Amino acid sequence: MNRTLAAMAVVAFALSACTSSGKENGTMDTANAKSPRAVAVAGCSSLPNAGDLAKYLKAAPDSGEAGGLFHGTAEWGAIVNRNGEICAVVPPSDSAGGYWPGSRSISMAKAFTANGFSTDTSALSTARLYTLTQPGHSLWGVAQPEPFNPACLDPNANIKVCGGGIAFGGGVPLYKNGRIVGGLGISGDTPCADHEIAKRVRHYAGLDPAKGPAADDIQYAKADGPSIYTHPLCPNTYRDGRKIGDEAPAVGY
Repeated sequence: MNRTLAAMAVVAFALSACTSSGKENGTMDTANAKSPRAVAVAGCSSLPNAGDLAKYLKAAPDSGEAGGLFHGTAEWGAIVNRNGEICAVVPPSDSAGGYWPGSRSISMAKAFTANGFSTDTSALSTARLYTLTQPGHSLWGVAQPEPFNPACLDPNANIKVCGGGIAFGGGVPLYKNGRIVGGLGISGDTPCADHEIAKRVRHYAGLDPAKGPAADDIQYAKADGPSIYTHPLCPNTYRDGRKIGDEAPAVGY
């Protein structure tokens, strides 16, 4: 299948799956499991729908190297409104063998986290939470009171607020007319690549913070110097199309 047909398939899959029901035999079926879905109607009108999100996910890797393991081509996307309710969840393709099923819940949790810790005047991506949430830092344990609700993975459940607390790259808050309206979560590659794709999808949707798309950008000590907002390098780390470096290999085991 060429890329154009693949993109059309993703959008068609996302739109048709919203009305599907789960398989009785319990096998994994992303369409019937409401993977691409719209749950909360109220409060989602100012946010991209499942079809729009699928389109942005498809276009984002083509606007420059995103790095990572899959160059940003295998990403789940999730959007929550300001109340933290799921508005849309979209898989990266219509092939269940071409992406990580586990990233579905992570994308939802990233969207919830970015929305939950940002305000009208302070955009805080999940990438910027990393150092603050490490042992010995001021936000250690912040994810504990924000557990992800596993009922959200039930193919027959219509859970509105899934929760979750994620402190690595891939979640960004969404803004409209200078006001925060929700959060976007991207997962399916390295956290560094996830953040790059999230940043691009948010920009395509016209939902950047008032201070611009880099207001809550991921920071690396190697490129930016020490900071409480520092995120570790990932394998094949790129930012804005430029290679930053690679995660250091483990030694001494």
